[in-house]
Amino acid sequence: MTEPSITELQDTLKELSAYRDRLRDDVIAMGQKLKLPQKRIDATIAEHPELQRLTVVVEQLEEQIRQHSA
Repeated sequence: MTEPSITELQDTLKELSAYRDRLRDDVIAMGQKLKLPQKRIDATIAEHPELQRLTVVVEQLEEQIRQHSA
């Protein structure tokens, strides 16, 4: 299996970051629609399993890009 190119890593990072941002915005919008307190919305975002996974993967991709660029 070959290593992904820097371009592939950057494209994947861009797509996953955009998805993470959309998901976070959806959670915020739903919380506001339900008239939840801002602290509860923030807690929901912090505890959201998919957002947590996406954050970990985005950080790993950023590290791979840094290593590739060095």
